[in-house]
Amino acid sequence: MPAVVIIGAQWGDEGKGKATDLLAEHIDYVVKFNGGNNAGHTVVIGNEKYALHLLPSGILTPGVTPVISNGTVIDLGVLFEEIDALNARGIDTSRLRVSANAHVITPYHVTVDKVTERFLGKRAIGTTGRGIGPTYADKINRVGIRVQDLFDPSILQQKVEAALVQKNSMLSKVYNRAAIKADLVVAELLSYADRVRPMVADTALELHQAIQAGKLVLFEGGQATMLDVDHGTYPFVTSSNSTAGGASTGSGIGPAEFKTVIGIVKAYTTRVGAGPFPTELFDENGEFLRATGHEFGTTTGRPRRCGWYDAPIARYSARINGVTDFVLTKLDVLTGLPEIPVCVAYEVDGKRIDEMPVNQTDFHHAKPIYQNFAGWTEDISKARTFADLPKNAQDYIVALEAMSGARISAIGVGPARDAIIVRHDMLAG
Repeated sequence: MPAVVIIGAQWGDEGKGKATDLLAEHIDYVVKFNGGNNAGHTVVIGNEKYALHLLPSGILTPGVTPVISNGTVIDLGVLFEEIDALNARGIDTSRLRVSANAHVITPYHVTVDKVTERFLGKRAIGTTGRGIGPTYADKINRVGIRVQDLFDPSILQQKVEAALVQKNSMLSKVYNRAAIKADLVVAELLSYADRVRPMVADTALELHQAIQAGKLVLFEGGQATMLDVDHGTYPFVTSSNSTAGGASTGSGIGPAEFKTVIGIVKAYTTRVGAGPFPTELFDENGEFLRATGHEFGTTTGRPRRCGWYDAPIARYSARINGVTDFVLTKLDVLTGLPEIPVCVAYEVDGKRIDEMPVNQTDFHHAKPIYQNFAGWTEDISKARTFADLPKNAQDYIVALEAMSGARISAIGVGPARDAIIVRHDMLAG
């Protein structure tokens, strides 16, 4: 059975966790293939709300094996805090698999992240300060610490000391900060070794064998397309490949195995942190979306920037990722608006552009060209079929589908686990 990839098709926070959970009853493995604890999923089950950061959302479904694969970066302290919190609520986390090749976020990565971001001042990128970027930088610079290094104290000591030679010089001479002691870092990392050891596996091999055995494996990306380090709004991006291509390199599974790519889009648009955002609202409509949609970061609590739906971004995401199906979330948030604008193109230097501009400067100065749709006032939270929706809501979805580059196969109409309308079976192709 082919593997399935689920990715955010905007700037993140689209509701990937809920979409993954929707499919999880059909799935044997759920794989987190990129990112760290710089993003989160919120899943509502009955009256219980679960905020997940490092753990794949499939961990909430009995029988599903959750995997943190090689493309991720792991703060082990945060991982165990999250595991302990779920265990305390009666969630079984014993099935978790962790790649031996995943890189570890150390205390010095967090320190470097925070001091460099402060140093940038008004040019700050808007990182979460959790050490994600510096950890990926060390990975590329080949001075990173991997999970498997925790099981060889001598190697771990050597690697930490080597990594701190440059970092301590930078911290003391550039940022006027005290040097970090290698022994303390090593001691902290080794304190996690015994607990993490039973979880560690050759996850690439295990996933390959699962696919060959006909198991259904779902790969969920952290962050989203517009935050991808190659294809997002660089430099206001994350430090990994959060597009569908990252599922292959981030897991060790060949690209031919991926036949279904599910893109998650909100019925409007949000982003956190700095960077261009053509449809951003600074008026009462923006405040309405933020308040009604509870648009505050799962991980950071930061208020999200809010704007109208951006069809060129959806088309771009469909193309970059090879999206086969969209899941449209938070349609209920738009209830009560008399009119709902949708960005259908941009104006750049007086010219209409129907696709995302290739140049950062053009995108920064792009002005949205809107098409307005009639709103609705009916409560849609109990709708479970497309026909249950008001006519104006149906028209809005049909229009978005026509301009977004792939079919809209499911529609979120509320925060509850079952508050979703399924139009097409995404697993059937």
